[in-house]
Amino acid sequence: MSMIFFACVVRVRDGLPLSASTDFYHTQDFLEWRRRLKSLALRLAQYPGRGSAEGRDFSIHFSSFGDVACMAICSCQCPATMAFCFLETLWWEFTASYDTTCIGLASRPYAFLEFDNIIQKVKWHFNYVSSSQMESSLEKIQEELKLQPPVVLTLEDTDVANGVMNGHTPMHLEPETSFLHVTAQAGLELLGSSHHPPASAFQSAGIIGVSYHAQLAAPNFRMEPVTALGILSLILNIMCAALNLIRGVHLAEHSLQVAHEEIGNVLAFLVPFVACIFQCYLYLFYSPARTMKVVLMLLFICLGNMYLHGLRNLWQILFHIGVAFLSSYQILTRQLQEKQSDYGV
Repeated sequence: MSMIFFACVVRVRDGLPLSASTDFYHTQDFLEWRRRLKSLALRLAQYPGRGSAEGRDFSIHFSSFGDVACMAICSCQCPATMAFCFLETLWWEFTASYDTTCIGLASRPYAFLEFDNIIQKVKWHFNYVSSSQMESSLEKIQEELKLQPPVVLTLEDTDVANGVMNGHTPMHLEPETSFLHVTAQAGLELLGSSHHPPASAFQSAGIIGVSYHAQLAAPNFRMEPVTALGILSLILNIMCAALNLIRGVHLAEHSLQVAHEEIGNVLAFLVPFVACIFQCYLYLFYSPARTMKVVLMLLFICLGNMYLHGLRNLWQILFHIGVAFLSSYQILTRQLQEKQSDYGV
């Protein structure tokens, strides 16, 4: 069951969103919490370190170090320890992928939207990997939370209705947490002027392969280089798509003039044409749920060619299906890879 629904990276000094996960829910309650998160992002400079705002169904957690903060909307069942471990992992991944100059010069929202690939990977890991596998990292974060408690924020119900839509919902520190806020700030000052998170952040980042030594050279995920066999599969796929399109258009013209019952054959040519083009896209660009999409495209091509048994001979059908299998294999074997950064953070 998913407990982390949405995550984003923002610039602390002005709340500019730098990147965000692109698969979020569209329920009214969730959208309202996104507006609350946006309002809070504009005030992050007031709350250095960690903080949380909890509601009945959702909660917002943020972790801010230096000029970069990571924020998440989680289920109320999500433990704060896991949420902050997730956020610090994101923080290390982002600061390892982009230097402070690029971050500081960003002028438009979501200037680093491609970072969503990393957000998705980290989010999936924390949502579906057993907590026992992250036990050591979670224990270290738990110890830090005891020494440096997060700021606890509340959103007054009456203020939400009147202020959220205008972007100025007031955030209030609970009276009993004023001391915690001061404690958290004092703890951050003890970290020195480097503005780096506690040492356990390296451990949490290590969950997905970033170790303590990755501070100066952390991995940045990119698609593997295109291979010669991959280029061949692209050429063959484009050729199959062209053949399907030419035959489909020609048959469509004929069916409109003479035999309207051939519409099924027209679709049997055009559907594989679309599937071939989409296979080329899946090979060149990373896409979520890629395996499911590959299987569907392969199924469409196979069924379309089997339907055309009377219009194509056996060798032609085997050729089209063989190209589809080759392309599917190339798509599934071309994975994300870790690339060493050329700069330190």
